[in-house]
Amino acid sequence: MIIATMVWGFAFIAQKSAMDSMGPLTFLASRYLLGGIVILPLAWFEHKRQKEPISKRAWGLIFILSAAFFLGSWLQQAGLLTATVTNAGFLTGLYVMFVPFILTLFFRQRLPSIVWICMPLALLGLYLLNGARLDNFVIGDFLVMSSAIFWAVHVLLLGYTAALTKRPITISALIFILAGLYSLGGGFALETVNIEVLQLGWKEIVYAGLLSTAVGFTLQAIGQQHVPAANAAIILSGESLFAAIGAALVLGERLSLVGYAGAALIFFAIVLVETVPIIQAKREKKHPIDPVTNLEL
Repeated sequence: MIIATMVWGFAFIAQKSAMDSMGPLTFLASRYLLGGIVILPLAWFEHKRQKEPISKRAWGLIFILSAAFFLGSWLQQAGLLTATVTNAGFLTGLYVMFVPFILTLFFRQRLPSIVWICMPLALLGLYLLNGARLDNFVIGDFLVMSSAIFWAVHVLLLGYTAALTKRPITISALIFILAGLYSLGGGFALETVNIEVLQLGWKEIVYAGLLSTAVGFTLQAIGQQHVPAANAAIILSGESLFAAIGAALVLGERLSLVGYAGAALIFFAIVLVETVPIIQAKREKKHPIDPVTNLEL
């Protein structure tokens, strides 16, 4: 998942520059259909190795995931038309907060205390990384903020669906193709879709389709089979960290001291949320607790 956040962070530049030549739905349709088609052979091979068919319940989850994926992408991409990069980087990361709250309020899950420590740390890191400020809000900011809700739903359901079907690559391919078809329909209805606009933004489409979509989101699906959703949300907040690194390498932008502090906080939160449960599990294995007396055995 860390590799996925690295790919997404560098893709943020491509997402922004693609808007100079085409509408958000046209760009989304191009990248997702390309990404889905590229991994389709791997998905078919993976699917054929499984003896059990995909259940009706799993198909329902796949359609919910594809809808959440499409809506999160569309709202974020449309928001970038008017929202500043500073605001968009922070507001997208709000799903770090939404995931544990949804798990607690709606699914009645009791989360480890380390999640409630690392979640605000990651949010504070995102805020500092973006300059410790939010510009005046415009309509694009509210669109990006709304996208974080759908990204939270995507993070919540992806790992469960991939583990349920034992087909993370197949799930990814289906989500990409369905989201691409939704975007294509919307693009023809609301935007100008032709060869000329695709030729102007082909570099951004290729990068976003092959790396950000085919590689990044597929790695997320594979990784989330083994990582709790709340932990995954904190790890995925590293996207903003790599976006800042990409901006420094490609655009020559430099972080302030406050920005470096934010980057350090995000990294610290990611390390904490992954290492503390492992240390606790080893300690409990070494010193098991008697369930009756609540004392170490």
